[in-house]
Amino acid sequence: MMSFPEYLKTRKAAIDSVLPTYIERLNAPKIIKESMLYSLNAGGKRLRPMLLLAVLHSYGKEEKIGYPVACAVELIHTYSLIHDDLPCMDNDDFRRGKPTNHKVYGEAIAVLAGDGLLTESFRLIADAEELSDRVKLTLISELSKAAGAEGMVGGQVADMEGENKQLTLKQLEYIHEHKTAKLLAFSIIAGAIIAEASIEEINKLKEFAYHIGIAFQIKDDILDVEGDEEKIGKPVGSDEENKKTTYLSVLSLEGAKKKLSEYIETSKAILQTCSINNELLLSFCDLIGEREH
Repeated sequence: MMSFPEYLKTRKAAIDSVLPTYIERLNAPKIIKESMLYSLNAGGKRLRPMLLLAVLHSYGKEEKIGYPVACAVELIHTYSLIHDDLPCMDNDDFRRGKPTNHKVYGEAIAVLAGDGLLTESFRLIADAEELSDRVKLTLISELSKAAGAEGMVGGQVADMEGENKQLTLKQLEYIHEHKTAKLLAFSIIAGAIIAEASIEEINKLKEFAYHIGIAFQIKDDILDVEGDEEKIGKPVGSDEENKKTTYLSVLSLEGAKKKLSEYIETSKAILQTCSINNELLLSFCDLIGEREH
């Protein structure tokens, strides 16, 4: 049986291999393809697509049928990072230790590269030959909610409106549920939809995904204080320097670590109620809680 580290290594390699092909094949100006590929190939963890594949694996399904949807999620995640780094947003010069997209290609091309990745993500799902029309429509609807104004975009707006303010825990959780957890949750729910799981099972996995998504963000906040700059790809302490409200500023470092542990344990408890082979997803819970970047 394959070990969890080996699973991660092989699936990340598979996504890294397939992902650029969707952009390379486009009949589009060279500069926009270069810009899109620059950020896609900048060394992401591929956590979201791997979670989707892991859910398919847990249901005993062929993982390759999920490749287009897994890559679609990564296209959207990458577009959000390009736009997030722009001067009108976070104004970041570096991402994952490399110059941000707009620093290399200029603001206009960076905006259009993000637009292109977002739009292309929906075509990947629409053109997925091994999925039924009903499944594709459900996936497109769910992804629109997760990535749009009710999800990631709404979370980004709330985050911007909360700048230089001391937010409550409830306000902070709203931001991170929408800005981070919704897209992460889509990856998990999408795997269940492709596997044609029951509505009851999908609802359980939605609850699991919410908890694992918030845990992911709490760990991000902890790494901003305790992380290794080379591993996390940004200066340690940048949240405090930028006066951002984080789980640490609301709960303290120890309080944030306790909250992280609670979310991880709740995630695991929910998984135990699902009628799937949950070993792989339990390992992902530990990965999110113990990761170094």
